[in-house]
Amino acid sequence: MTLDLNLRVIRANAEVNGPSALFIHGFASSGELNWERSRWLKYFTDAGRNVLLVDLPGHGNDPRRNVGSWAPSQIRQALAAIVMELDEGPVDVIGYSLGSRLAWEFAAFNPDLVEHLVMGGPGAADPLAAFELAQAKANVATGEPINDDYTATIMKIAAAEPSNELAALFDLIEAIKTEPYDPAAKVPSAPTLLVAGDQDDLATTMPRLRRLLKDAGTPNEVLWLAGRNHANGVTSREFKETARMFLERKYK
Repeated sequence: MTLDLNLRVIRANAEVNGPSALFIHGFASSGELNWERSRWLKYFTDAGRNVLLVDLPGHGNDPRRNVGSWAPSQIRQALAAIVMELDEGPVDVIGYSLGSRLAWEFAAFNPDLVEHLVMGGPGAADPLAAFELAQAKANVATGEPINDDYTATIMKIAAAEPSNELAALFDLIEAIKTEPYDPAAKVPSAPTLLVAGDQDDLATTMPRLRRLLKDAGTPNEVLWLAGRNHANGVTSREFKETARMFLERKYK
C-alpha cells in the first residue's frame, strides 16, 4: 500500500517560469515549520514556482494518517506517486537534514522525475542511525536519563515543538533504521547543489557526497554558509538565493 503523504500544492504568485519545487523537511519538523515559517515558500512562489509541500510520516498536523511501512523506500514511492499523479513532469527537489537523505535517494531512484536536486544540511551518514531509540523511549516512559549526547540533543529539538508526537517520531526512526543510508549505492544524476553551515556538525561529511557526485559525472556545486549551524542554516537568505539561481541553470 502506497503511503498517503499529507500534501499541499501552493500555486505561484507570478507567471510560472520553471518546474514545480518539491520540498522535503527534516526530522521533528514539518512542511510548515521547515519551509513556510522560514519564507522559502513565499520566496519561490513569488519567483513563479509552484510548490509541492509534504509532511513526512509521523509529522505535521496528523502524524498518524499514514498506514503501512514508513521505511525510506516506501516514502520514495509515495513521493513518486505524488509527482506522477499531478502530472508534473520532472520537478526540482529541495530537502533539508533527513529530507536531504530522502531527496538523494528519491532523485537516485527516480531520475526521470527530478530536474535539479538541492540538499541542505546533508551528510554521508544516516542522520538518525546514531539515535538511541531505547534510551529515548525509556526517558519518555519513566524519566530515565538519556546518556547519549546526540540522542539527548535530538530529543530536546523534538520536544521543543508542541505539535510533535514523540511516539510517532519514534516509529519513523524505527522504520528508517530498517534501511540504512548508503549514498554510494545509488547516486543521483540530476545536477545537485550541496549546502551547509560551516558550523554544522551534522554536515561535516558533506564533501564525501560531492566526491560521489563527481565520480558519477553528476554536475554539482557546493555552498558553505558562514557562521551557520544545522538549526539556522535553512533560514539563510544566501541559501535561498543560491538555490533559486542554481535551479534556473540548464545543464543538458
